[in-house]
Amino acid sequence: MSRAFYSHARLYDLMFPGSRPAVDFYRAEANQHGARVLELGCGTGQKLIPIAYDGHPCVGLDFSSDMLAEAQRKADARGVAVEWMRGDMQAFDLGRTFDFVFITANSLLHLHEAEDLVSCFRSVRRHLAPGARFVFDVFNPSVSLLAEADGVRRTRESLSFVDPDRGTVSVDVAETYDAPAQVTRGTWYLSTNSERDFVVAPLEIRSIFPQELPLLVSLGGLRLVERFGDWSGGPFAGDAALQLCVCESA
Repeated sequence: MSRAFYSHARLYDLMFPGSRPAVDFYRAEANQHGARVLELGCGTGQKLIPIAYDGHPCVGLDFSSDMLAEAQRKADARGVAVEWMRGDMQAFDLGRTFDFVFITANSLLHLHEAEDLVSCFRSVRRHLAPGARFVFDVFNPSVSLLAEADGVRRTRESLSFVDPDRGTVSVDVAETYDAPAQVTRGTWYLSTNSERDFVVAPLEIRSIFPQELPLLVSLGGLRLVERFGDWSGGPFAGDAALQLCVCESA
């Protein structure tokens, strides 16, 4: 249900230009732990391209051919080599191992069933070289914010951006929260003054609550080594917006 959302790769990069602290964090982790690097759900390569620029052999896997094409264009423009592969992080076999594997920007939350998350973790486990690290970040669910997902379409001012071809683009979102499934089901609307709703795309994102996260990781054959609450490595607490998880083979 979220695939259409990622078929507009150039607009995605304009709407989500990337967080410098997040890029710096993953770049430092790769430099510390990784020779060979794999990113799952790599998108347009916002984080992997800088890591490749540092000299690491990199592989990026994503289900969206549109995102991968934009990633290739950006890597070529920067003069770095990355092996881009189309695939599903839920279950994959690349026939090799890596020193550093990561999933960022809530990409893991496109897997909605517990079985799918465990399958992903098991696939990651099979691709970890001895001593390798696996790092991912997901948001820390806020019950109060989830309760506000009432299906009403609202403008998100913080996501508006300027498209060189269209001008200022506004972003509206209507969301409901499916509590039994732990999935937020939304529809995103992109508009300009002259072109209302030129993109209408569904986006469905799971919530992983702090108590269940270590269990899912463990069922996948991994061990949660550390969990941070911000990009500076601050401790995770209940009011943290982020769950930044560092794992290794169990």
